[in-house]
Amino acid sequence: MIIGDRLRTLREEKKLSQGDVEKCTGLLRCYISRVENGHTVPAVETLEKFARALEVPLYLLFYDGEEPPEMPNLPYRKTAGEIVWGGSGKDARVLSKFRRLLGRIEEGEPVSRGSVYTVLFNFSLLLFSSRKARSLSAASSRRTHCS
Repeated sequence: MIIGDRLRTLREEKKLSQGDVEKCTGLLRCYISRVENGHTVPAVETLEKFARALEVPLYLLFYDGEEPPEMPNLPYRKTAGEIVWGGSGKDARVLSKFRRLLGRIEEGEPVSRGSVYTVLFNFSLLLFSSRKARSLSAASSRRTHCS
């Protein structure tokens, strides 16, 4: 399906001229003509303007059935809140240990480079040890799969 043909068909069904669509969308009539004749491919934002002017849902520009299309059964996607580092599992434990290390710095005490370096050094040891443990367990699991 060529989008220009679909736009022209919908516009003519609504008995609108290109000038009417121009007034509703703010797009130039010559641009509307170029889209309808297949000389220009509109961006999604422009298609939204066309759909609004034609008073149809956006999917109707791509779908010509009578009923709305059936929603596909898409796999579950994690939300932004679920992707946050330190929200659960091993990352949460590492973050908790880091908080405890930072808590060792006394409030009101002037923070010296030495105390900050000590906390960061301890944290890097913690991260290194957890990564090393993970890589060792991964290597051992690879060995068991290969045998």
